[in-house]
Order: sequence, then structure tokens, then C-alpha cells
Amino acid sequence: MANTPSNMLPLGTLAPGFNLLDTVSDTHLSLQNLKGERGTVIMFICNHCPFVLHINHQLVKTALDYSKKGISFIAISSNDVINYPQDGPDKMKVHAKNEHYPFPYLYDESQNVAKAYDAACTPDIYLFNGDLKLVYRGQIDDSRPGNGIAVTGHNLRHALDCLLENKENTRLQKPSIGCNIKWKVPS
Repeated sequence: MANTPSNMLPLGTLAPGFNLLDTVSDTHLSLQNLKGERGTVIMFICNHCPFVLHINHQLVKTALDYSKKGISFIAISSNDVINYPQDGPDKMKVHAKNEHYPFPYLYDESQNVAKAYDAACTPDIYLFNGDLKLVYRGQIDDSRPGNGIAVTGHNLRHALDCLLENKENTRLQKPSIGCNIKWKVPS
């Protein structure tokens, strides 16, 4: 289990656009179609990472709590499926259904979207405001597999509350820690 930190994309960065396959609906969806009225959470995750599996329940709960407040949630997997077939689109669809994902689970086959977001690990979490400008990036909370800290989602939830209340988030934004994104090996 690698302990790869997320890169901290500069706050204010405009969300790079995309049009990716939603593995649940088998349709292509774009950021413009999916963005929320008040904000958008983009999460780079995958099926097998123990860090993601550790927080899946809280990701679902947070999405259910905030989607009714105008926040959209989008999950993206960018892993190399040749070397990590457990992260392939067919398995993503099954995983999303088993985990009861209330958000689309998109497949970034080219890995260009992960590169555009400077994503480094799973999970890698980004919160954009209604204008798609970055207001938070980093961890969901301090919990990690085996560290004994409960998964509460308090860092992401605080950022979401600040956004919804039009307040500046003055808390330190900590990088997420997780498995590195499984980049394709150039041939």
C-alpha cells in the first residue's frame, strides 16, 4: 500500500473540462452536464485501493447529504486497466452498484483528465464553486486504513459548508494520502 500524497493544485484553478464514459449508464458525460449549481466535487478513485475502500461509505453519505444542496459529485478512475484489470470499466460498474454510488463513476481511459487535474493518488478530492473555480483540494479527513481515526469526512464537509455559506475556508488544506494513480507505461 503506497502512501502517495496528492498534489495541491492552486486554489482558484478553473476545472478542466472532460467528456468521459460513465460506466454505470454506459453513456458519455461532460463536466458541463454534471456540474452542480452551487459546487462540484470531483474525486479520483478506483475499485481496489484500500484508502478508497476505507472512505467509500463516507463518500456516499457526503454525496447524499450535499447533493440536495446544489452540489454535484463526480467520481473518476484513471488507472491503467491493462496492468490493473480490477479497475476496468466493467468492474467499475459492478463496484459502483455494490457501493451504492449516488454519483457517476467515469472512466478516464487516456489518463488525460487525471493529468489535467494533476491528480496523483486515490482518493484525490477537488471541490469547485459554482463557477468551477477550485476552492478545496486534499483529504476527506485524517482517517487512514489502520490508524484508528474514525472516517467522518470533516475536512471535505467543512469546505462544502464554507462554500454553501459563502465563507472563506481558513483551515489548513491537507493533501490526501493514498495509492498512486496507476499510470500507463509508455510503449
